[in-house]
Amino acid sequence: MIDIKLIREDPQGIKARLLKKEADCGAQIDRIIELDALRREFIALTESCKAEQNKLSKQIPEIKKSGGDTAEVIARLNGLKAGIRDYDAQLRGIESKYRMLLYSLPNLPDDDLSPGGKENNEPLRYFGQPHKFDFAPKHHVELCTKLGLIDYERGAKLAGSGFWVYRGLGARLEWALLNYFIDTHIADGYEFVLVPHMLEYQCGLTAGQFPKFEEEVFRIANPPDERMHYMLPTAEAALVSLHRDEIIPEAELPKKYISYTPCFRREAGSYRSDERGMVRGHQFNKVEMVQITRPEDSEAAFDELIGKAEALVRGLGFHFRTVKLAAGDCSSAMARTYDIEIQIPSMDGYKEVSSVSNAREYQARRGAVRFRRAATGKIGFVHTLNGSGLATSRILPALVEQNQQADGSVVIPEVLRKYLGGLKVIE
Repeated sequence: MIDIKLIREDPQGIKARLLKKEADCGAQIDRIIELDALRREFIALTESCKAEQNKLSKQIPEIKKSGGDTAEVIARLNGLKAGIRDYDAQLRGIESKYRMLLYSLPNLPDDDLSPGGKENNEPLRYFGQPHKFDFAPKHHVELCTKLGLIDYERGAKLAGSGFWVYRGLGARLEWALLNYFIDTHIADGYEFVLVPHMLEYQCGLTAGQFPKFEEEVFRIANPPDERMHYMLPTAEAALVSLHRDEIIPEAELPKKYISYTPCFRREAGSYRSDERGMVRGHQFNKVEMVQITRPEDSEAAFDELIGKAEALVRGLGFHFRTVKLAAGDCSSAMARTYDIEIQIPSMDGYKEVSSVSNAREYQARRGAVRFRRAATGKIGFVHTLNGSGLATSRILPALVEQNQQADGSVVIPEVLRKYLGGLKVIE
């Protein structure tokens, strides 16, 4: 959530910065300013009435003590009570509209980002060379099917299109990837957290997914209570809410968390011919990294998360590139994002396997996640950052395609072999 003070002080500047994200929010910001002024007016009226109410209430014992008539004062008090109830009702209506509009604004992009969409993304660095074959390489769907790793047909039978079943060595290979990710993060000092896969609405609101994208999640039709619940699209939504409505002592920062979860997405979208198999689906596995930091530490935290994602991909032996996203290609809740993109030989171009983002204080404001400075006692908002570390749904296809041999077998990356009993080749 954008600080209302920034909007009041420089509405035109805020509009211009959001246009870099291809978000024309001019009318929305104008309305927020109107409702903010109206909201403060009603708060002042209510407080004025309450002050007068308190003053009059103190007069009643004195009037009674002197034998006077309290009828006029009581009538005035009743009028004030009715007025306060009316102001409070109007204020609730104004607050509801005001907060909904404020929650719907995207995060402000960092100043150094290029304006516009993905056409303005900037590749920053490359690792390794594109994979070349001296034979006709096979598509990962064919490889995974012939080797008995993935059962696409029965996945569709169980749950419909966009789902698959890992079988045998395929399930073990998937689990090996996840263990490689988790072990690496734990060694780097991250706390491993297993979170619920079903979340309440406030988690999506804090993460910045709601209200704008609440129709893009799988809602629970019969939730355990009256609140709206949904299946998490990423563990970020849970991790950034761990300290919601809390004040964290400065000495406890940064908080560094990882979590493994399946991720559920409604918007798998229409498939292109090169997106068969596991590249785009409704459910996939991911290890998510989240840091909660002091504002002055968030740049270093961002660099750390990028380095960690790159190291994981590099450890698997992939050719990849790191891309700085233009403002319009960053997600709504993020101030900046770098993508780690790998090549899947059967597909054109590069495919993202990790996005590392800094939300600055946008999520913390929405979830009231604050910290207290040790030296001054002053309370401020933390910064939240997240990154995929990593998602497997594109890693596994790249692994089998890049490591395939002419006879149809697949060489297992060395970092995974200890999780597979020393197995070197899937035949």
